[in-house]
Amino acid sequence: MFPSLTSVRIILVEPAGARNIGSVARVMKNMGLQHLTLVNPQCDHLDEEAQHMAVHAKEVLETAQVVKTLPEGLAGCRRAIATLGRPYAAAIPEHPRDVLPWLVEDLETNTTALIFGPEDRGLSNDELSHAHRFITISTNPVYPSLNLAQAVGICCYELHEAVRNPQINTFQPRTLNPVLPTANVSSAPINELEGFYQHLESLLLNIGYLQPHTASSRMKKFRRLFNRAMPSSDEVTMLRGILSQMQWAARTRSPDSEKDN
Repeated sequence: MFPSLTSVRIILVEPAGARNIGSVARVMKNMGLQHLTLVNPQCDHLDEEAQHMAVHAKEVLETAQVVKTLPEGLAGCRRAIATLGRPYAAAIPEHPRDVLPWLVEDLETNTTALIFGPEDRGLSNDELSHAHRFITISTNPVYPSLNLAQAVGICCYELHEAVRNPQINTFQPRTLNPVLPTANVSSAPINELEGFYQHLESLLLNIGYLQPHTASSRMKKFRRLFNRAMPSSDEVTMLRGILSQMQWAARTRSPDSEKDN
């Protein structure tokens, strides 16, 4: 087992095939990963087919975390990469070899996640909005669709190589707008950011900046902005303090409060 990979979660969103889940467990153990998270699985990950495909990695299945939503699966993670199977306007797709080393930097203090979508549709825009960065696996355009377990296998191999040869695979940003968090400052866990987004949306609806019918699309833009910035826990606390003060000011200066005075 490679200690630095024990903090990486492989997250499967709504996986439909037990055989695929078993195959994912096997390749995870092959490459030194052990934390599998299943979001609203559409099959039994412990059934006979899954265990048959897992071979000697049944413990990965047995210890898998099963959650209802992606935010639950990302709780505690400070970095997340999502896989893209189709164009996504908010994303700059990157090559797995370029970006996956970023996921395993400083894993002694950071829990990170690699997210894969359902076999039939990939990740939705809402699901993609929880990730900081995005990868696309280059394939033959004649038949570009990869099996879920194959995609996981390719990425697990790249993660394995990134920790096996860190001096070779040290993260080197190659995009025009790379994510470069402040040195020696850990980004906030994704669940803390999610709490901030919910707080922000509530305030913006309350003051009329957002309208219910357009709130979802506008909030995606705010998510992209803050996901790129990767604020620390202290910075998220500061931002939420500003929101709380704005809420207080909106209440105390409302027409109803003035009438009461």
